Amino acid sequence: MDVPKLLEAASLLVPEAVATENDITVNDVWEYLAHDEWEVALDLLEQLGEVQPLPLTFWQTLATAAEQMRLDRSAAWCHWRCFETRNGIIRVDLTLVPAHEGRRQTPFSGAGVLRPMWNIGGRTRTGEPDLCTAALWVEFAPFMEPGEQATVRLAPLSPPKWQQLQPGQVITMHEDRTVAGTAVVLDIQGPSVPPVPLRS
Repeated sequence: MDVPKLLEAASLLVPEAVATENDITVNDVWEYLAHDEWEVALDLLEQLGEVQPLPLTFWQTLATAAEQMRLDRSAAWCHWRCFETRNGIIRVDLTLVPAHEGRRQTPFSGAGVLRPMWNIGGRTRTGEPDLCTAALWVEFAPFMEPGEQATVRLAPLSPPKWQQLQPGQVITMHEDRTVAGTAVVLDIQGPSVPPVPLRS
């Protein structure tokens, strides 16, 4: 399927009543599609997708369109939202350790590339912290520098282990045994689609 058809298909999944804070609606998307402004239409659809939960197919279709347009960050974001639609959203306020105090000396990409470990309160059988892996996506910034603070979204490798998290809880990020950052849980939302049952 070509890009315009993919964007049209995604547009049809957005209710007409949905509007962003800037009063963007799906009608604006159709206007840009009529003028072959595909990249703008994709951006508007991503914004509309944040207003209310939309079907998994919406994000899958946008991811395919972004890949065909070679918009790597948009494609990565749409795949990220597919994960969140299936597994839920975890948002935290993360503060990284400054470069002179920690192992990390360089910034990292905010687009879901880094997959650090997290101490979320669990323990192993021997009483050691049970560190859990989760990728992170930095909101509104392409990179995050040592010492910086930002709101990030987490995509756990094993989502069920994270179900006990509560807003206000403090968790720590690790790239080795030392603490690389401290985060306060801001928001937790469950999956917006039913989980796929395991086959017996």
